[in-house]
Amino acid sequence: MSIAHYFETMEYGPAPEADGEARAWLKRHGATFGHFISGKFAEPASGRHLATIEPATGKPLAKIAQGVAADVEAAVGAARSAQAPWAKLGGHGRARHLYALARMLQRHARLFAVLEAIDNGKPIRETRDLDVPLAARHFLYHAGWAQLQEREFADHVPVGVIGQIIPWNFPLLMLAWKIAPALAAGNTVVLKPAEFTSLTALLFAELAAEAGLPPGVLNVVTGDGATGALLVENPGVDKIAFTGSTEVGRLIRQSTAGSGKSLTLELGGKSPFVVFDDADIDGAVEGVVDAIWFNQGQVCCAGSRLLLQEGIAETFRKRLIRRMETLRVGSPLDKSIDMGAVVAPVQLERIKALVETGVKEGAEKYQASGAIPAEGCFYPPTLLWNVHPSSTVAIEEIFGPVLVAMTFRTPDEAVMLANNTRYGLAASVWSETIGLALDIAPKLQAGVIWVNATNLFDASVGFGGYRESGFGREGGREGLYEYLKPKAWSGRKARAKLPPLPEAATEAAGFATPSIDRTAKLFVGGKQARPDGNYSRAALSPKGKLLGEIGEGNRKDIRNAVAAARSAEAWARATAHNRAQILYYLAENLSARGDEFARRIGDMTGVSPAKARAEVEASIERLFSYGAWADKYEGTIHAPPLRGVALAMHEPIGVVGVACPDEAPLLGFISLVAPLIAMGNRVVAVPSERHPLAATDFYQVLETSDVPAGVVNIVTGERDALAKVLAEHDDVDALWMFGSQEASTMAERLSVGNLKRTLVDHGLALDWYDRAASEGPILLRHAVQVKNIWIPYGD
Repeated sequence: MSIAHYFETMEYGPAPEADGEARAWLKRHGATFGHFISGKFAEPASGRHLATIEPATGKPLAKIAQGVAADVEAAVGAARSAQAPWAKLGGHGRARHLYALARMLQRHARLFAVLEAIDNGKPIRETRDLDVPLAARHFLYHAGWAQLQEREFADHVPVGVIGQIIPWNFPLLMLAWKIAPALAAGNTVVLKPAEFTSLTALLFAELAAEAGLPPGVLNVVTGDGATGALLVENPGVDKIAFTGSTEVGRLIRQSTAGSGKSLTLELGGKSPFVVFDDADIDGAVEGVVDAIWFNQGQVCCAGSRLLLQEGIAETFRKRLIRRMETLRVGSPLDKSIDMGAVVAPVQLERIKALVETGVKEGAEKYQASGAIPAEGCFYPPTLLWNVHPSSTVAIEEIFGPVLVAMTFRTPDEAVMLANNTRYGLAASVWSETIGLALDIAPKLQAGVIWVNATNLFDASVGFGGYRESGFGREGGREGLYEYLKPKAWSGRKARAKLPPLPEAATEAAGFATPSIDRTAKLFVGGKQARPDGNYSRAALSPKGKLLGEIGEGNRKDIRNAVAAARSAEAWARATAHNRAQILYYLAENLSARGDEFARRIGDMTGVSPAKARAEVEASIERLFSYGAWADKYEGTIHAPPLRGVALAMHEPIGVVGVACPDEAPLLGFISLVAPLIAMGNRVVAVPSERHPLAATDFYQVLETSDVPAGVVNIVTGERDALAKVLAEHDDVDALWMFGSQEASTMAERLSVGNLKRTLVDHGLALDWYDRAASEGPILLRHAVQVKNIWIPYGD
């Protein structure tokens, strides 16, 4: 056709990207790849390979090795051998290597972009303009952290060998997100890419070796889900970082329970895209295009739930449908298309099935009428209108180019609908009234909020979710902490088993006036409460003397305590200044009763009066410390490379269960409860099973110190049994478990119901008097979750 024809019709002509270099690289390897271990390709131990296809054509593309236990063990061994020398290289040495990796990505940018488009099916515009540049940005950014590590993270050391499992939707970018901070911090890596899209990971490993990365620092083992499971279970791995589905995340949480492996999970999402009636409608329509039809909707944080204020809903629908008609679906290597291919036939069938379900449940379906290729895995841009909030398509992650829409009337209703999901990864808020947008953003239960924007990412800004979208952060300072561990915790020893308490001593009855019986009750919702079962247990001294009785809490008591904590959510909205004052007041009132608490500690534990008094004084000082931290452990402002800022806000986790150790019964209790309430959390605490009276005496201090009802709840009894109830309770957002190794394993394994965050000690004793090990940021980091709110400037 002539140029004049295109000027007359304004039709797009084909603009194919040359793929010769990528095809030549495949040909050099015979389109068959082994694992990449210790700086070179290695044949799979089983001799088996998996075939991968090109999503846009359905034709065979390459064969990748199927990893088995021997392959994983070889890769982990190589990483272990390289880890100490890599850490000893120092921050500057590692920074130079990361800089070299960034430059390598930039030099080979077109090769990576084309290979990614072929292997994944996404448009070349996206791989060229977003994936590769942002991957290079991650290595440059983390080269800086490596350079500064010895000053900025002087009290931390590398975790060790990191197992990383990445998904198929952003193969190269996810690789960079995970490898860059891990290597910067001094760890070595075994990477398991997705079975559908392993090619850019293998290319990266090959070119990284050519760029001088030492053998064993980065290893790539390919295969299906079974290979990933072998990596998770390998005892030589110190941490697992996983991005993928919530279902697999649960399996990983169960598999790693009690192993001592740290864990980062970035899981599914069903992110709301909230548009108020004062929004720039045309701008919001373009935002929707980026939110759900970018990468064919195969984005964990895709804005897949469109929430429109009623007054603009019909106008928005018409403009959105008109915009859908302009979207072009076609070959990923065509630079003029908007959407490429879905990654695999199995994913395409899932999308089709869910859309059919949505229509059967009453949704109106609109699809772009433009032609899509007959071959390959393609699906048109789709809008499901008038979707009920309880509909399957409003609840389940479709992971495809399907948008579901519903309406709201008021800002409060918008927040309720937005939070009506088990996920909490991201959200977009659209309003020209910045005050309204910034009022709504903190109310949304998600880790990333975009104001008048969507799908903004940068290496300097943390990314990660709340609730069943996982825990941990990737990017920014908070992301680097995921690959470090405190020096103060690295030398801990196994907790010594205490001898059992003797039987209660009995005294002969006489005619003297008996002492007044006292049974310490539970403390729930700001009140002393009898245990549901009306049972009690004796609290004894080391010599068997009866010191008192405590309530025997049960499942119902925990339920009541959690409900009281949930109803005290106003504490999270209280000012940090107010929380600080109350903590100071607690310290003041404890000080006034210091002699009484010292006697109680001495009676319970048998320590000398001087040691008992020292524990009380340390407890008072700890309350003062967290009073000081309450309004000083703040977020920060990130400056990503755009016209705008990202506010990294520290938010309370919510309701946190705490199971306290037997050692230092008052100091241990306060050291765990105080940082949580200082940050705005509400607590259900199970005190020391052996020495509970320190905590039951302390609730009298709580009653006189203006602590709102429900902020601190205390349930006494069998610690591990009560902690088990907390672990299984889906309205508990996090659990801190300090006790035996078995208790830590139980807490991690049973937390999978709602994927609550856990902090456990694996049966290792902590010196509660050591500030470096038990006070300040070392615990405060676990008492908050970071929400990043992106605020662009300008029009």
